[in-house]
Amino acid sequence: MKDAIKINKADNVAVALRELKAGESFFGATLDTDVPMGHKIAITEIGLGQDVIKYGLPIGHATKDIPRGAWVHTHNMATGLSGELSYTYEPSTTELPKREPTTFLGYRREGGRVGIRNEIWIIPTVGCVNDVAKRLAKEGEALVSGSLEGVWAYTHPYGCSQTGGDHETTKRLLASLAHHPNAAAVLIVTLGCENLTEEQFREALGDFDGERIKFLSCQSSEDEIAEGKELLSSLAERAKRYEREPIPSSELIVGMKCGGSDGLSGITANPTVGCFSDLLISMGGTTVLTEVPEMFGAETLLMNRAKNEEVFEKTVKMINSFKSYFLSHGENVYENPSPGNKKGGITTLEDKSCGCVQKGGSAPVSDVIGYGERITERGLNLLAGPGNDLVSATALTAAGAHLVLFTTGRGTPFGAPAPTMKLATNTELATRKSSWIDFSAGTVAEGEDTPESVAARLYELVIEIASGKRTRAEENGCREIAIFKDGVTL
Repeated sequence: MKDAIKINKADNVAVALRELKAGESFFGATLDTDVPMGHKIAITEIGLGQDVIKYGLPIGHATKDIPRGAWVHTHNMATGLSGELSYTYEPSTTELPKREPTTFLGYRREGGRVGIRNEIWIIPTVGCVNDVAKRLAKEGEALVSGSLEGVWAYTHPYGCSQTGGDHETTKRLLASLAHHPNAAAVLIVTLGCENLTEEQFREALGDFDGERIKFLSCQSSEDEIAEGKELLSSLAERAKRYEREPIPSSELIVGMKCGGSDGLSGITANPTVGCFSDLLISMGGTTVLTEVPEMFGAETLLMNRAKNEEVFEKTVKMINSFKSYFLSHGENVYENPSPGNKKGGITTLEDKSCGCVQKGGSAPVSDVIGYGERITERGLNLLAGPGNDLVSATALTAAGAHLVLFTTGRGTPFGAPAPTMKLATNTELATRKSSWIDFSAGTVAEGEDTPESVAARLYELVIEIASGKRTRAEENGCREIAIFKDGVTL
């Protein structure tokens, strides 16, 4: 097993792969203190103001002279980033080799769309009817049999007392969820006096099958529970008509994000997901990368992979719009790593971002889509969304992701409406929280595997999940949504 790793030959820091002790020597540097797993070690002298280099890229600068063998973290380095930037398109794309897709057992919907789950989703247009939606989901459990796999309510606090952009965001996000192919049928529950009216919601849906999506207006119903149960019964009959059948993996859409990162995220799980992304795309499939604030500092790596100048400009707009959002609220654009991230060895946003963007592999960027919008292009897509785990995982689902790959070095139990697979960055976490973790990439750090070999195993598990195997979050009943909010609440 390796003890420490120098990721790129240009790096002036190495990363501890286990807890290291003072007096141990690595890459010609003798440690002057204990260093936790995932944290950085100076392997050359780094003078005040000089860049700290990791992944072959600057991840911040030294705030004091850092001697060789020193622990490098928040006490002696800081971000080098600030404000909005101007960008120039310098194309650097790699065409992936074509591979024959394999197959999974999924559900073929009308119009040719594909689902990997066969469920009924209950979506309230306003938080006032959340408990009605939850009660109906509970009542609907009795209908689950045959190919119908579950009845789920996705509650939220919005849909009323919102103005402008927030109102539009809620409407667009919920409408996109209603179109998700993992839902064989959908029940929209309204109150009747909310800002997000049934008429507005129908307009946001656009063309839809009235036998697949039904509405329940609680104020107009004498007994909303009885009427809701009748609607669910008819939706269940429809859902049970679908059966799993072989479908090419080229039709899979997989979302990618991370949370509770540690110093191994950019060495093990994130590169593994990047290799998986390239593998799926080479078969004609689609992946989606989000968490825009966690691209800051590494955004040019993605921008220059845009397939053309139009996609490049869309990427620039996405990045700078998020920076403007931060600044408009008086927030520091680059104050991002959470306490858990820092404890795990992530010091600056550049440090986190250079690891995060590795989930995008090496494929060209096909398109950039807005929050609440749905994917139209195959290949690697970028999705406008924040770093918040549940908000961004919800956005990935609304975009059309059949499932979400979630890498983590700290662990989390949550799940989005789409099956949410947790990938541990280290073996200790995977072992200790086996009830949360679906897959471990820790063997990469232990020298037993490469990201490519682990990605091949991950692909096989994704096919199993797409064919019906439950994720840990699904087994634990962890399913919820969160909606992005920016403006005034009346």
